[in-house]
Amino acid sequence: VQLQASGGGLVQAGGSLRLSCAASGRTFSSYRMGWFRQAPGAERAFVAAINWGVGREYYADSVKGRFTISRDIARNTLYLQMNSLKPEDTAVYYCAADARRYTVAFTTKADDYDYWGQGTQVTVSS
Repeated sequence: VQLQASGGGLVQAGGSLRLSCAASGRTFSSYRMGWFRQAPGAERAFVAAINWGVGREYYADSVKGRFTISRDIARNTLYLQMNSLKPEDTAVYYCAADARRYTVAFTTKADDYDYWGQGTQVTVSS
């Protein structure tokens, strides 16, 4: 499985960005796909996840109502639409795949995700 994140950049507070994560290497219908972020000096933190097959979503409280996770099954691409961005959203954003079997439950633990993209920098200026 290969994950390639893109779409980061510099934006002013209140602005929007859309991150993409191109996935390849297998079919993902049984996977949960997620976004994490890591600010300097901080641990990697859960942002959002989606059940690839069903499309059910789950969000961290800090982004609920501002960010939307989605996927395009035909393109094998995961997205994160980020609106109303704040300076505290500044971080490197990573996409990840949770390949655990026999569960449909979301996990917010980075250690539970099996595959990771390379990260894309998002900087929000005040």
